[in-house]
Amino acid sequence: MASKTVEAVLFPGIDVRVERVSDSFDVFVVEAVSTARPGRCPDCRKQARRIHSTYQRALDERPFASRRVMVRLRVRRYFCDRKSCSRKTFVEQVPGLSERYRRSSTGLTGWLRSIAIELGGRPAARLCRRLRVVAGRTRLLRLLAAPAVPDRAPRMLGVDEFAFRKGCTYGTVLVDVEAGRVVDVLPARTSETFAAWLTEHPGAEIICRDRATAYTKAVREAAPHALEVADRWHLLQNLSSAVEKTCHQHRGCLRKHAEEETVTEVPEQPSMLPPPAELPRTQIIERTRHRYEDIHRLLEKRWTISAIARRLSLDRKTVRRFRDTDLDELLASARERRPNGVLEPFKAYLNTRFTEAQDQVSGTRLFLEIQARGYCGSRQVVRKHLAALRAGTAEPVRADIPSPRKITSWIMRPRETLTESQDERLLQVRLACPDITRACDLARAFADMVRHQRGYLLLEWIRQAEQDAPKPMKGFAGFLRQDLDAVTSGLTLPWSSGVVEGHVNRVKTLKRAMYGRASFELLRTRILTQP
Repeated sequence: MASKTVEAVLFPGIDVRVERVSDSFDVFVVEAVSTARPGRCPDCRKQARRIHSTYQRALDERPFASRRVMVRLRVRRYFCDRKSCSRKTFVEQVPGLSERYRRSSTGLTGWLRSIAIELGGRPAARLCRRLRVVAGRTRLLRLLAAPAVPDRAPRMLGVDEFAFRKGCTYGTVLVDVEAGRVVDVLPARTSETFAAWLTEHPGAEIICRDRATAYTKAVREAAPHALEVADRWHLLQNLSSAVEKTCHQHRGCLRKHAEEETVTEVPEQPSMLPPPAELPRTQIIERTRHRYEDIHRLLEKRWTISAIARRLSLDRKTVRRFRDTDLDELLASARERRPNGVLEPFKAYLNTRFTEAQDQVSGTRLFLEIQARGYCGSRQVVRKHLAALRAGTAEPVRADIPSPRKITSWIMRPRETLTESQDERLLQVRLACPDITRACDLARAFADMVRHQRGYLLLEWIRQAEQDAPKPMKGFAGFLRQDLDAVTSGLTLPWSSGVVEGHVNRVKTLKRAMYGRASFELLRTRILTQP
């Protein structure tokens, strides 16, 4: 009865008979005998009739009750009676329990393969030790094998890039959009690599992609009959960047309007100290000015962006922004990024009291006055600000205007999701600057096209944007015209690269956990084997 119970627990549906179970050094040792029908020769597939001999195999089985389990399985060696077969004898394999050349059961091998797929080498080995399973990282990694790539590409193919090392090397992930699974992973993102893959795997009818020109070139070369679909999320992202650039360029209009409103609302307020002739010598402004000079000095010497980034320990995007942006705009942006601190809301009151008292008021008294109004900072901060007022170097109180990024978020969001205060502030921004108003109207019209898939209105929208839109919006419209067919398909058809972006996030997780210590082949295998 006990052996029958062990058979039902450890070997359900497997043709073995348990003869003995013993407990030795925290290991369950199960002695079993195969009761399966005679097997077939692995070469000629003829069923055996004669037994050559028997011997005992030692197999590791899945742990039971936190104890290791070892199976001592007695199997038979058979003769192959077919004279034309080169194999004279062979050993039987018990289906569901044993495999050739393995010292672990089929069930345990499946466990180890799943652990290796999820964790890789060393993390998987550490988990195996916790599970009381003997398996090193080399053994675990040998269990991984990338599945074969189909000869034909899926009907609906999604393509996107991912970074091995951001700014340096990139790869490409190919996804079956309909099935939601990764088809293949390429070691580069060049048009030649993708075009070669499309040539070897024909059959793609629809290709979902972002705005990368390399993939567009590859599709036109290797799959000219495929329908390209530009991703809607990337279109909205590019539109958002154009709107934010417009808001950056017209920040002066917002400040002027806010200052005029302040003077109109409070005519009796005493005049403040005149603003300094130049921006205050704060750390961030000085750093911006020196960085601009260093980058443009190297550009004059014909240095590349990558070389400048390495020389100055900067990101390539930072170098490109300093190359393409005026110094005044960079300094204004740096001034906007300067932290306000706890004193900023009380500076207007301090300046007014300082002017009224004609420098006769003490710092302690002003500190107590603003403390009663909610100031939570230190007295030393107040004294430094008063010293700057006496020296004439204090920065004037800036008008409260929303940042370009915040304005962009109000414009890009659906109108019904804005609160009353946000809607009111956006109205003030629109009244302050006609260019931002035009950018807002165009952005909302384009977002409405994306959300309701009205691609037939795209060409008219591009014409309007190219006529009277601010420069960043005109640039965005020009990029749309260059990729008109794919963008129209993206705004008309229901397909997009959302599934691809989800797999890219999964690829990033796997890459950060292992790539750099492991090879591209192992990364590709884990990407393709994970569900």
